[in-house]
Amino acid sequence: MIRVPADEPHWSGKRVCVVGAGYMGGGIAQMLALAGARVSVVDVDAASAKDRARAIVEQARRFVDRGLFPPGAELTVAAGVTAAELPDAAGRASLVVEAVAEDVEAKREVLHRVSRLAPEDATIATNTSSIPIGTLAGSVHRPERFLGVHWFNPPQFVPGVEIIVGARTDPALPLDIQAALAAIGKWPAIVSDSAGFVGNRLQFALFREAALMLEEGVATAEQIDEVVRGTFGYRLPFFGPFAIADMAGLDVYHGAFRILEQAYGPRFSTPGVLAEQVAAGRLGTKTGGGFFERPADETAAMVLRRDRWYAALAELVAGDTDTGTATGTGTGTGTGEAP
Repeated sequence: MIRVPADEPHWSGKRVCVVGAGYMGGGIAQMLALAGARVSVVDVDAASAKDRARAIVEQARRFVDRGLFPPGAELTVAAGVTAAELPDAAGRASLVVEAVAEDVEAKREVLHRVSRLAPEDATIATNTSSIPIGTLAGSVHRPERFLGVHWFNPPQFVPGVEIIVGARTDPALPLDIQAALAAIGKWPAIVSDSAGFVGNRLQFALFREAALMLEEGVATAEQIDEVVRGTFGYRLPFFGPFAIADMAGLDVYHGAFRILEQAYGPRFSTPGVLAEQVAAGRLGTKTGGGFFERPADETAAMVLRRDRWYAALAELVAGDTDTGTATGTGTGTGTGEAP
């Protein structure tokens, strides 16, 4: 069950305008309302905004029924989320979240309008999943208060949020947003501005290689998904790629890259940062350091946690009889609005 502190000091009473109340915008509105914010949702017209506000509350009620939200969460969402028109909602907001379609011109138009309607000291955040902040910043009045805040689908349950800093973003602003998101249980990471940022550059690189294997007949889509979720994907809830590489041994990775480059060419050439670590004798946890410093006692504790976490995940997956395996099944919550 998700837990969001009610009346969290960062959010309690804060006026938030969410522009674009589809699945992503609606989920963001739910989370901030649960934390105590007063959220106005805006959509293509007043009737659509009212429909979306009702849908946001109804979805919260379903989440409560399924044990995904705490009891009474739908009442908190109903009290905290209202439909509004853009001039009124943006004009009173201290935070405006743009969550319209992933289209440069659509976002520019909305950001141009809201940044001129909002108070001068209001923060303007875009939920773009791939568009560089610098591409959008020119449309924003006072771009020093503009940044990317990329929630992942579904925003209610995926903890990671990327905070993307534009060239003109006030350096204090990302830290404020990071603290506010951490206070409601998110795992916010501040990253620099580039197309796709961190999450989607990695996610789409994986998908591209998976699609190539499918086209080459290496395996079926179902087989590829099963291998991913049952092997390295099993580790990813707990460790990122650099920690996993350190545990495997950077010399092992270095040798594997040589084999892959021989077979597939430059797209699998050995990364320079990996070669440098190996040349320096930093081979990961077995030498006490690689991409991370790991003293022997810390390594032992990490291995213990790793084994406990993996065993707990195995038990969770084995006991989940509602959704079946991840291959070919889903929860019915995604809309394709944002990866």
